[in-house]
Amino acid sequence: MKTATVLVIAILSQAVGDVYVTRGMKAVVEISSQTAPTGGLWAKLLSYVAVGLHAARSPEVLVGTLCLIVFFALYSAALSWADLSFVLPATAFGYVLNVAAGHYLLNERVSSVRWAGAVVITFGVVFVSRSGVRGARNAIEAMGISASPDGATIVATNPGGSNAPKEVPTAEVLD
Repeated sequence: MKTATVLVIAILSQAVGDVYVTRGMKAVVEISSQTAPTGGLWAKLLSYVAVGLHAARSPEVLVGTLCLIVFFALYSAALSWADLSFVLPATAFGYVLNVAAGHYLLNERVSSVRWAGAVVITFGVVFVSRSGVRGARNAIEAMGISASPDGATIVATNPGGSNAPKEVPTAEVLD
């Protein structure tokens, strides 16, 4: 449940961030295109730097960037306890949200082929989400903690220590 919650918030943060960055950058480029550079390579380079500086002061670009930072932090957290082979495909649902946001919020023309691709991605996310999260068990076992086959007891070892393995009833650990 923790992984699903974190991934849903991460995916929404990514979609919102992408919309804000897109809006902000299109506004910046629209303003900058009114003063197109004339001259050589240096004039063009300086105009690109000016666009970058203007984008850095755009409230929409800043909000979008903060949302994308939230996405990356949550994505990184999910990777700390779940498998990459689960987390990455699950976050691919953000592509579907971006297609919908592009169409409905940014008034982009989305072809039927793109919509079909979004549907295929959705099915892929469903298949991956049904596979479960296995990374947490692997991480726990790497720390020297394992459960009995019936799940009734948890065995904790002290790698490198002199203490013998200690068995604890699962009910005590979960309380």
